[in-house]
Amino acid sequence: MSRLRVEQDDRGVRTLTLNRPEVHNAFDDQLIGELVDALAAAGQDASVRVVVLTGSGPSFSAGADLEWMRAQVHASEHDNEHDALRLASLMRTLNYLDRPTVARVNGSAFGGGLGLIACCDMTLAAADATFGLTEARLGLAPAVISPYVYRRIGEGAARRYFMTGERFDAATAMRLGLIQQSVPREALDASLDALLDELLRSGPQAMLECKRLVFAVAGHDAEQQLTLDEYTARLIARLRVSAEGQEGLAAFLEKRRPGWMGAGP
Repeated sequence: MSRLRVEQDDRGVRTLTLNRPEVHNAFDDQLIGELVDALAAAGQDASVRVVVLTGSGPSFSAGADLEWMRAQVHASEHDNEHDALRLASLMRTLNYLDRPTVARVNGSAFGGGLGLIACCDMTLAAADATFGLTEARLGLAPAVISPYVYRRIGEGAARRYFMTGERFDAATAMRLGLIQQSVPREALDASLDALLDELLRSGPQAMLECKRLVFAVAGHDAEQQLTLDEYTARLIARLRVSAEGQEGLAAFLEKRRPGWMGAGP
């Protein structure tokens, strides 16, 4: 069964909806593959003017799927690196897509879900959404998504939130620059339509050139990103098979405190 719902309206707005509400739209290999294929198809379809990314149910995306994480515990460093490169391909494809992209953040986003938001050009979130880069609490790091999140929130915030793994609300996410607009959940669709109306006033080719212009001024492109992806994939693979990473993942799956926190209540 498909883990992604794809719809397009008569304005050329193609909506990609993560469709695993029973697991808060968590990633697994299948969803990653479907997203990469759907994004590539949108970028090659002249009828598509804007791509909207959202989630079904109350959450945007909880990040890694539980069973996917369980498999990572037993995978080799080589297999973990290959796995990380697949996620890196998704983020790179979304970030450099030749179409304007809008994240309609319908609920909470953690880990890789937060990475998807950071890869979109425009970000609109429900005011009650919660965010977090919780990898360090598993003995890991938000390696693959780090380039995109860093560009959004800056070095100072990245240092804090990468290391603490703390959760933060939509108001904080907007202050950090992760999202650009926060509205009550019941106003999310109306606010998205207003944003799309503004966006569709611009020429399609002009919007594409504006997006490319930003990347050129910022000094990065998809080819350079690929080199960085190879580094971040090696990093997360090494952390996953390390003693600390194995303990952190095991503690999470077993619903207990990791050893580095001590006995505690």
